[in-house]
Amino acid sequence: MGLKDKAENKLDELKGEGKESAGRASGDRDLEAEGRAEQTESKAKQAGEHVKDAVKDVKDGLRR
Repeated sequence: MGLKDKAENKLDELKGEGKESAGRASGDRDLEAEGRAEQTESKAKQAGEHVKDAVKDVKDGLRR
């Protein structure tokens, strides 16, 4: 996973945490849910990137 992708995914996750916290503090359930959804989406992207990295590592190992 590239550094840029990692940074973008982490930023999206942090934005989601902020929205969730703001929604919880203000009683805005929609904002809270939106924040949770953004965190979930970011974590799914991160997991996909980890799978890509693992596949690349396996390919690299087979070429040696």
